[in-house]
Amino acid sequence: MRTASRTVVNSLGQALQLNGDQQRYLARLANVEVGEDNGGADLDQHIRPQVARLLTRLADTPALVTTPYLDILAWNRLAAALLGDLAAMKPQQRNYVRMVFLDPHIRSLLVDWKVRAQEAVSRFRLAIGAAPRHARIRELINELTACDGDFRTWWNQHLITTRTWGRSRLNHPIAGQFSVDWYVLANVDDNEQDVLLLSAPEGTSSHAAIRRLDAWAAEQGLAHSVDSHQ
Repeated sequence: MRTASRTVVNSLGQALQLNGDQQRYLARLANVEVGEDNGGADLDQHIRPQVARLLTRLADTPALVTTPYLDILAWNRLAAALLGDLAAMKPQQRNYVRMVFLDPHIRSLLVDWKVRAQEAVSRFRLAIGAAPRHARIRELINELTACDGDFRTWWNQHLITTRTWGRSRLNHPIAGQFSVDWYVLANVDDNEQDVLLLSAPEGTSSHAAIRRLDAWAAEQGLAHSVDSHQ
């Protein structure tokens, strides 16, 4: 069965002044993917003010906004304290999968690195499907395949997971060793953005470690990435 091309569908949506939801619905009707050859995944997506406020008001919870490809779009101060100075990274390098394999701080931070790395590869594979649509994502896969044997092995095994929660053991140079529970919240208004939350129960040594980390982050002048959106 013949269908309209992606270019035709996008042009039609623009002519009709469709919003994002309407454009996606039109694409489904035409059996095409919106933006499948736009040259690269969008790293400059708009963060809703409500989401920005959520990140900044989570006083003892590191939080991130990520794309399905695990690009990190926004973060709060605690997330920067935990993962490193995200603001200092180039946007193309601010990808969690890339950081897991190529960032020495993340590799030493994750006590259970192998498990967390396999989960990251699995989520990445699930988001991409049979083949990456974006040139930048293809470049990232090529970089990781060339630079890391574990990524190359696990990528070729086609690992897939839909797990949205778990517990990670961490070893941070400032806060010491502690554990966090992580949970991925899907954004029902935008399937291109998820919110990742990391927390520990109050009264535990892990929660105390997070509070120490927050105090250190304040001393270092680390900031929320979304302050300008409030």
